[in-house]
Amino acid sequence: MKRWIWIGCALLLLGIGPGIRAQQAVDVAADPALERRVNALSAELRCLVCQNQSLADSHAPLAIDLKNQVREQLQAGRSEREVIDYMTQRYGDFVLYRPPFKASTLLLWAGPALLLLIGGGLFWRTLRLGQAAPPAAPMSADDAHRADQLLAAQSTTAETKAK
Repeated sequence: MKRWIWIGCALLLLGIGPGIRAQQAVDVAADPALERRVNALSAELRCLVCQNQSLADSHAPLAIDLKNQVREQLQAGRSEREVIDYMTQRYGDFVLYRPPFKASTLLLWAGPALLLLIGGGLFWRTLRLGQAAPPAAPMSADDAHRADQLLAAQSTTAETKAK
């Protein structure tokens, strides 16, 4: 049995091995100051493929292409603001990690506070309804006697069914 496990592991490693390969190195600018600007600007832009990573953090092919495009535009003499405007014009506000506050992004900015207020209101209402429950009225002697008779009849019926 152990021999089959070792054979299976070896076959698995042989199958996976050819699929693993090194990625090509990303071109970096000859100027370290330019590369710092590229990295700072890439950290402000969202990867359109990963959506939860910046261009600087992502290794997706599109992110590498966009980062190279940022590098080329900065090399051409454009300012950071011009590069951000170009990316926003081309891909929309979604490409920005900090989108501007305007009508189309209002829900994005106010959404968390709105959800917190709604959740807090529902929690407060639940607590208030739990406290506002009226106390149970005491049972009269006739009702208590009738309940005892019903329980006794029910227990004798259950005993006869069990036999």
